[in-house]
Amino acid sequence: MVNSTLVATFYVNPATGSDTNTGSRLSPFKSLTRALKVDKTPLIIQLESGTYSAARGEVFPLVISAGVTIVGNEGNKGAGIVITGSGEYQSPSFGVQNITLLLLDDASLVGVTITNPTAKGTGVWIESATANVANNTFSYCGREGVFTTGNAKPAIVDNLFVQNAASGLMMARNSKAEVLRNVFQKNPLGIAITDFAAPLIANNKLSDNRTAIALSRDARPVLRNNLIVKNSQGGLLVNGNAMPDLGSNQDAAGNIFRDHGEFDLYNATSVSLVSVGNQLNPTQVKGQVDFIAAIEDNTGQISINTSFADLLGHWATAFIEALVSKGAISGFPDGTFAPDAPITRAQYAAIIAKTFQLSASNKVNKFSDVKSDFWAASAIFAAAENGFVSGFPDGTFRPALNLTKIQAIVSIVNGLKLSQGNPNLLTLYRDRAQIPSYATNAVAVATQKQLIVNYPDTEQLEPLRDITRAEVAALIYQSLVISSNEKAIASPYIVTPDVDDIPSFSDLKGHWAEAFIRALANMGLTQGFADGNYQPDKPMTRAQYAALVAVAFNPTPKRPAPDFIDVPKDFWAYQALQIAASGGFVSGFSDRTFRPNQNVQRLQVIVSLVNGLNLPAADKNTPLTYTDSSAIPDYARQAVVTATQQKIVVNYPDPKQLAPAREATRAEVAAMVYQALVAINRTPNINSRYIVSTVSN
Repeated sequence: MVNSTLVATFYVNPATGSDTNTGSRLSPFKSLTRALKVDKTPLIIQLESGTYSAARGEVFPLVISAGVTIVGNEGNKGAGIVITGSGEYQSPSFGVQNITLLLLDDASLVGVTITNPTAKGTGVWIESATANVANNTFSYCGREGVFTTGNAKPAIVDNLFVQNAASGLMMARNSKAEVLRNVFQKNPLGIAITDFAAPLIANNKLSDNRTAIALSRDARPVLRNNLIVKNSQGGLLVNGNAMPDLGSNQDAAGNIFRDHGEFDLYNATSVSLVSVGNQLNPTQVKGQVDFIAAIEDNTGQISINTSFADLLGHWATAFIEALVSKGAISGFPDGTFAPDAPITRAQYAAIIAKTFQLSASNKVNKFSDVKSDFWAASAIFAAAENGFVSGFPDGTFRPALNLTKIQAIVSIVNGLKLSQGNPNLLTLYRDRAQIPSYATNAVAVATQKQLIVNYPDTEQLEPLRDITRAEVAALIYQSLVISSNEKAIASPYIVTPDVDDIPSFSDLKGHWAEAFIRALANMGLTQGFADGNYQPDKPMTRAQYAALVAVAFNPTPKRPAPDFIDVPKDFWAYQALQIAASGGFVSGFSDRTFRPNQNVQRLQVIVSLVNGLNLPAADKNTPLTYTDSSAIPDYARQAVVTATQQKIVVNYPDPKQLAPAREATRAEVAAMVYQALVAINRTPNINSRYIVSTVSN
């Protein structure tokens, strides 16, 4: 069976719609607020032309949840589709803010115009989310068009930021966005970056602002190939302890600064900056800056030194040129390299054999479709004998078949006999569910060894896609780096995991629930104790459970949150209880208590997850294989059948023993919450014999 997810689409027309309509193309809603109440994901909300404001029924701030995409008109960057308004949002990192939209998790906003007319108002707020913001217009906001904070890692691509009161884009805390191909015009600050934010700022145009880019505190942005011109005060202002990446010997930056009122680059810090391959007017540079020359072409523009006409400005130029200089790879007779073309299995074997100087001691032909006089025969035999490549079950090698990215990664790991990869590292990739099961260990190893180079998004592996010649060059070069045969090349596209941040609980090794717990911990959804233990077999309280589901599912409110008489507002989990209760995951008792310190039962967890996720109800009369199914109360039987069908139930040590009335341990709760995330396609499968996979015989 092939799994597929149908994407629901609803339509909104502020002129002709009605919020009592069905939301179809012919019967659209009137307000975006009404459309956002649709309890389906993934979800596309298509906006028609018009103004979306409080006067038209919108309630601000509008919260765009995970899996929801708001679509206007990408072709004209949202002209005529205007969302304007403001509401209070309690930011975990900046307190109360006046914002128009809040983007959560992987929400997307494309093709609309955003305006927040309130003084100090923000158009879009992104807090610790991986949202996608593309082809929009942000204008006339009371402070900035977009604000990113927390651990936000959004993609901000092809937008127009114009005439906002403070800045077009503000990035704070630990933001690591990719800001690509945007236009910033007529803002006091085009882009402001502060705290420890370290975004990639590439291929943008910043003009007619007061200052194009301003850095403060410990900001660490990477600036590449931006056009920064005609700003009334200056191009790049660096304050505090900020340290922008303005190029290196291996990676010229390629930014163009010109025609500014006071300065192209002003370094107000006490540390000298290094500029490589930027076009700057020396008389317009203030502060300590060390210039390292880059090669100039005959047009007088700064370019990266390359021998191929189609590598100018390419992200992988440094990797490719390094391999070319070793004789491991070459271009084509017309002077091009074709970096984005696919590579065949035969071509790949040839590069591997040259790079690692392989030879075959046993020249017996193992492949029925590789003749001894084939141009790459010796390279294929050598690569196969040394473990870099293998054939197919039918005895063929298929030399003309394009190589996929996952095949290349597995090839390098196997050929170099690399090991010791942390499986939790796979959570770095948003598309990790596409990694074949046979390759998960190799990807974990390659990630930990910093072999993997993902362009343009480091969190998007795309394992099943044909790998390009440029990607092969980057992967092979990284393998030489870890083998201490080459020096590292600086690139923002090298996946560089912070291994120290991967939870490592001292009491989990060999535990039956280790994989579930580590996966949740690596997603920031659960944590251990100060002594380094997780205490997996300790019971979990109802308050602790509510806190876990609140952060794991961040449910949209379905009902008013009750005030439990035994949960004061200063209770540590008060807010989490409100979220979990209003989202339908937990409820109290008839005496209006919640009993937060009471241990949660296994049956309560199962019923909670089914109700909170609003899973399709199963037939309650379906027979169950549990040996103690008679202990399941009648009111909960349908939920148990549903949870079992969805593979949410995890029973240890006996999969056939449900033990519904027993107190749930921290391990059991973690396992079932993780399985619930699997059921809604938020996480990849984990293999465990304790997951109940059948309902009845």
